[in-house]
Amino acid sequence: MQQGRVRIGGNINRGYTVYILKDGEYSKLTNGEFKEIGRGINNEIIVDDIDTAHVLAIPGDIWQISSHDATQYGSRLLGSIFGDKRFTFPKSLYAVRDCIRFFTENKPNALVVDFFAGSGTTLHAVNLLNAEDGGHRRCILVTNNEVSDAEAKEMTSRGLQPGDAEWEKLGIARYVTWPRTVCSIEGHDVNGNPLKGNYLGSDRPMADGFRANAVFFKLGFLDKTKVSLGMQFKELLSTLWMKAGAVGRCPVVEAGVPDMLILPENRMAILNDENRFSVFTQALEQHPEIDVVYLVTDYEPGFVAMSEALAGKTTYQLYRDYLDNFRINAGRHGR
Repeated sequence: MQQGRVRIGGNINRGYTVYILKDGEYSKLTNGEFKEIGRGINNEIIVDDIDTAHVLAIPGDIWQISSHDATQYGSRLLGSIFGDKRFTFPKSLYAVRDCIRFFTENKPNALVVDFFAGSGTTLHAVNLLNAEDGGHRRCILVTNNEVSDAEAKEMTSRGLQPGDAEWEKLGIARYVTWPRTVCSIEGHDVNGNPLKGNYLGSDRPMADGFRANAVFFKLGFLDKTKVSLGMQFKELLSTLWMKAGAVGRCPVVEAGVPDMLILPENRMAILNDENRFSVFTQALEQHPEIDVVYLVTDYEPGFVAMSEALAGKTTYQLYRDYLDNFRINAGRHGR
């Protein structure tokens, strides 16, 4: 109490609470990171409201590096993007960056997949690591679009349910993960204001964002009959693009199934009509940068022969019944 580290809250009606400033936080005052500007009624310390974007402290007994503090570089960093608390307990950006660096330092073209994306720290960390070492790592985030229990109860009381526009816009994917991705890449908060400060340990302004592309996909169900008839090639093209490495912008096609697709910017090609294989191979000769080739055929010997003719390419067999390509444990694999 003499040091000003004790504060009393509450009142006689609802009870009193004693708050104590722990050693770690108090050390920020003694080492000059915070400035004392006065004392309260019970001698409690009052500090100046300063920019706390880069206050250094080793948090508790778990972390050994101050940059891994989830409060400072997780919660407060998200607060600078959203201006409010949209996500609880985000990880430190720099803790995740270090974890990824440990395993991909010598893999500048690695593909990092996070199946439980949460607030999107993994993708943010991948972009930061690429900016630091000139890498071209890619990242796929997967998350549901659930709302918090409190939001679900409140909206249910108003007659809303999952699938309604108001419900979906508050889901984690649309309300947290995707906005954080866009804001971190473009260097601004959700209101369009430039992000403040630099990334820790560098002179790189957060407002500069990153040289990166991002695309949002909604995972849903396709009509089984239409897929089996080859009528939803357009909808499946994004899956083939990701399987080929997600290089360049995701390609799009109009309705229908083209005889072939030569996509050098995506380093992939697709042959839907095996009768045009000779024309297809001639087109591929003009684009040696294409690595992945999809061949649509139900005839196994035909696939083997075409693959041998495309020596040096990674080939996959796509069956005309596209369902077989995405059925778990289908027992049929490409080469």
